[in-house]
Amino acid sequence: MTNKPQKPKLIAPRLPRGFEDRTPGEIAAVGTMIDKIRKVYERYGFDPVETPLFEYTEALGKFLPDTDRPNAGVFSLQDDDEQWMSLRYDLTAPLARHFAENFETLPKPYRSYRQGYVFRNERPGPGRFRQFMQFDADTVGASDPEADAEMCMMMADVMDALGLQGKYVVRVNNRKVLDGVLDAAGVTSEEQKLTVLRAIDKLDKFGPEGVKLLLGAGRKDESGDFTKGAGLGDEQIGELGRFIEFGRWFAFTAGSDGKSSQSAQSPGGLDEDLTFFEAMRENFGQSAPATQGIVELEAMQTLFDAAGYGPDKIKIDPSVVRGLEYYTGPVFEIELTFPVTNEKGQQVVFGSVGGGGRYDGLVSRFRREPVPATGFSIGVSRLFNALKLTGNVPTTEPLGPVVVLVMDKDQTAGYQKMVSELRSAGIRAEMFLGNSKNFGKQIAYADKRNSPAVIIEGTQEREQNIVQIKDLIAGKQAAAAISDNAEWKATRPGQFECGRTEIVAKIKELLAAYQ
Repeated sequence: MTNKPQKPKLIAPRLPRGFEDRTPGEIAAVGTMIDKIRKVYERYGFDPVETPLFEYTEALGKFLPDTDRPNAGVFSLQDDDEQWMSLRYDLTAPLARHFAENFETLPKPYRSYRQGYVFRNERPGPGRFRQFMQFDADTVGASDPEADAEMCMMMADVMDALGLQGKYVVRVNNRKVLDGVLDAAGVTSEEQKLTVLRAIDKLDKFGPEGVKLLLGAGRKDESGDFTKGAGLGDEQIGELGRFIEFGRWFAFTAGSDGKSSQSAQSPGGLDEDLTFFEAMRENFGQSAPATQGIVELEAMQTLFDAAGYGPDKIKIDPSVVRGLEYYTGPVFEIELTFPVTNEKGQQVVFGSVGGGGRYDGLVSRFRREPVPATGFSIGVSRLFNALKLTGNVPTTEPLGPVVVLVMDKDQTAGYQKMVSELRSAGIRAEMFLGNSKNFGKQIAYADKRNSPAVIIEGTQEREQNIVQIKDLIAGKQAAAAISDNAEWKATRPGQFECGRTEIVAKIKELLAAYQ
C-alpha cells in the first residue's frame, strides 16, 4: 500500500490578543477626526514631528525593569550590536529624546504635535489594547503656568471642534499640591508615592472605598485578582482620604468671589465661606511645594477667566492625579460627562479620553541643564468610540470605486481605457479583475465594495457606442419598494444609458448627488 502524502497543516488565522484590525469605514472616520484635531493644534502654532516606533530602551527611562531582558511593560528586542530597543510606550519619551538630540537647532520653546501608535506589553482586556493610537501636543522650554493653561484651552477647543460642546470638562490639578499632601501624610518613599498616586488615580473607577483598599494592603477585584496596595497605615489613609473628599466635594465655579458650588455635604472642619484657593491654602498649603502648586493653579485660573473658559469647560479639581511618575507640576485630563451603557447594562459616565501635564525632568535625563516641558495626549481610539456614541462620526462605509464590469474577456483593453479616463478625471475606478464572467457575481462584488455605480458594455452597447450605467445606490432605494421580481427586471431601477464619450460627465453627475 502506498502512503498518501499528508496535506500540510493549515495555520489558524488568529488576531493576536490586544490588537485589532480596522475597516475602511473606521479608517476614514478616524482620519476625519484627526484632521479636525490637527487644525486646532496648527491654529495654536504647533508643528508636526514624527519619531520612530522603536527607541533605545534606556531612552524610555522609567520603563526599564531590573531584569536581564527589559520586557516588563514594553515590547523589546536586542539589536545586532547587543543594544536593547523597545517599541515606544507613549509619544512623550521619544519627544524628549528628539529635543535633546537636536537641542542646538530647534527653536525654544519648541512647539510640536505627533500622532501614531504606541505599544504596551500588558495583559489585554475589554477596551484595553496592546497597540493603540495617540495624538499629542507639547511645548518644551517654557516654564511658566501660561504654557500649561494654553494646553488646557487647546484641549477644550479640540473637544468643541469635534462637536462635544457641553459634554466634556477639562479638569486641572497640580502635582506639587499632591506632593505636599503626601509629605504631610509621611509618604516619603518614591516607590510608595507612585503607588499612592496610581491608587488615587483610580478614584473614578473604584470609588473612595476602593481607593482606600489600594492605599492599604490591597484590593481584590471581581475575578479574584489581587492588586497589592501602598501599605499605608490607618492614620495616613485618613489624611489622604480627607484630601480625596475635599477634591470630590469642592467643584470650583469661577466667579468674582471664587466661591465653591457645593453638591454634597462638605468634609468635616471645612469653612464654607472660604474661596476655593483660600480653602486649598488653609487645608493643604502647609509645605512650600504645595503653596507653589496653589499659586500656579491660581495663575492658570486667571488666564482661563481672561480667555472666557468657564468651569463648564475647564475646572480646577484637586482629585485629578494622573498616574505617571514623571509629572512635576500642573496635571490635566479631558473627562466626557455624558452617560453611556456599559457591558453590564449599567449607566456610567464615559470618563477620560486624554490628559497630560508638566514633566520638567524628562528631557533633563539627556542633558545636565533643566529643561521645562508640558503637553497632553489624546487617546484616539477611546475618543473615536465616544464620538460614535454621540453620533458625531459617520456610521456608514465610505463609497467604494466605480467598477467597470468585464462582459467580454477579449475586450479588456477597452474596459481598461474607460477606467483610465475615470481615474484621470479624479474618480476612483477599477476594472473587475475576478475570474467570474457571471454578471450577477460581478454586481455582487461591486455591492461588497460599496461601489456607487457600475459601467456595463456588452457587444450590443459597443456596436451602438453607448454604455449602461447602473446607479447601485438609487437601485437599492428603488428596489426596496418593488416586491415583484418580474417588475424589478422590467424596470431595472437606477440604470440608464449614455454615450461612450459621456461616461466621465455622467459619473461625476451621479457622484455629486451622494457627496
